[in-house]
Amino acid sequence: MTFAELVEPLKLVEEHGNLRVEVSRLTDDSRFVKQGSVFVAVKGGRVDGHAFIGNAISAGASALVVQDRGSPGLGAIAASGRAVPTVRVEDSRRALGLLASRLSHEPSSRLSLIGVTGTNGKTTVTYLCKAILEAGGRRVGIIGTVGYQIGSEWLAASYTTPGAVELQALLARMVDAGLDTAIMEVSSHALALDRTVGCEFDLAVYTNLTQDHLDFHADMEDYFQAKMRLFTGLTMAGKKSRPKRAIVNADDARGHHVCGATPVPVWTYSIQKQSDIRAEDISLSLAGTRFTAVTPVGKFPVEAKLVGEHNVYNILAAIGVGLQEGLSPDAIRGGIAAVENVSGRFERVHAGQNFTVLVDYAHTEDALVRLLTTAQSLKAGRVITVFGCGGDRDRGKRPRMGRAAARLSDVVFLTSDNPRTEDPMTIMRQAEAGIHEALDPSRVRYEMIADRRLAIEAAIGEAKAGDMVLIAGKGHEDYQIIGTNRVHFDDREVARAAIQKLVH
Repeated sequence: MTFAELVEPLKLVEEHGNLRVEVSRLTDDSRFVKQGSVFVAVKGGRVDGHAFIGNAISAGASALVVQDRGSPGLGAIAASGRAVPTVRVEDSRRALGLLASRLSHEPSSRLSLIGVTGTNGKTTVTYLCKAILEAGGRRVGIIGTVGYQIGSEWLAASYTTPGAVELQALLARMVDAGLDTAIMEVSSHALALDRTVGCEFDLAVYTNLTQDHLDFHADMEDYFQAKMRLFTGLTMAGKKSRPKRAIVNADDARGHHVCGATPVPVWTYSIQKQSDIRAEDISLSLAGTRFTAVTPVGKFPVEAKLVGEHNVYNILAAIGVGLQEGLSPDAIRGGIAAVENVSGRFERVHAGQNFTVLVDYAHTEDALVRLLTTAQSLKAGRVITVFGCGGDRDRGKRPRMGRAAARLSDVVFLTSDNPRTEDPMTIMRQAEAGIHEALDPSRVRYEMIADRRLAIEAAIGEAKAGDMVLIAGKGHEDYQIIGTNRVHFDDREVARAAIQKLVH
């Protein structure tokens, strides 16, 4: 493909040099530039890609896409003595997504692309959707927090939603592997940073919105508007003829705003009110969940191995996806029943003990409340909670999580969770402030143990027959980030070892 062909969809402000040069790769990171590369200079929050134009030229860049006409980095073109073809655009970040899609032959136009966004529930909804669609004969790939799956191949996730170049390459690999559907967790960061530009979504799902990521977003409204980009973008012209649709949680406080601002037909789902898809006769236990699904195609019984009211919502969202994708109730029911568990989501750890140990990714106030409310409704004994708050992340949620833990637990172990470059004790004291606000000393006991391994061991050592130990925050993660170092740490492994030491 020539550079001229690649940039054809862009609105060019300026162009210089011979655009008919052949190009074969695309990057916004000068460290990955090779002969044949197009380097896109993106202005980031911390780093301006224009400052690395010289590095890109030295590495053999065949062409450049820039945004900032006055950047000193552009002087590197003249200084290099090479006639490097260059175009200038108004927004190089958006251009990156469009170019990545075009270079990968617009893979989303050859897939049914389903996007799931919301603070909590994205991962579980995507896994339920995958199981349902596969029960209906579809071949499905996943892009999300736990990893990227293409057929039988699993790839480690760099982000929940990867950067534009990696994202389009993943979608292209799915097409090449013969998949017909891709289900993607779409993060607010990805939407705000235009990583999904160039993706033609067919169906968008909204789960909920609660406080998180305010280290990145200015406030909750900014966070919400980032999420809304997935829905307002459904009207954008694409190559697929099928109508676009959305599925929205009507019980979420902002659900009606999503419905009102979404320019395509919307199905709602609910437990509490009338909606297109709702659950009746809900029965919850540690063994699983049962309810009657009321849908536009009629009622049918649902049985799932997933536990808790929050998973009823996740299942309803997935039912909506299955129906919109044309699957029968039998296929939908079969897919739901096939999901044993989702990695790090209310995942049970059992090694012969007479109490329950669960590991969950809950790392926001809302997720922790949902987790602990479920535990309180199902417990036979005490609820013992281990939790921490991530460093270099939204500080405002720390006391809120502390309040939730103190209000809904019988014993609390406050510990570290990826402190990163912050002092672990500072983080813990901020969460502890919330614990003190809600703590009833006559009913609830808490301890602060900075070492997460010791905190988990203490919680398991505390447990007696019938108790429920909840280890919250990290879920599927198999690492702990301390300073700038990433070390192996898996809550499930630590819990299992502690149980085995206790019972053997």
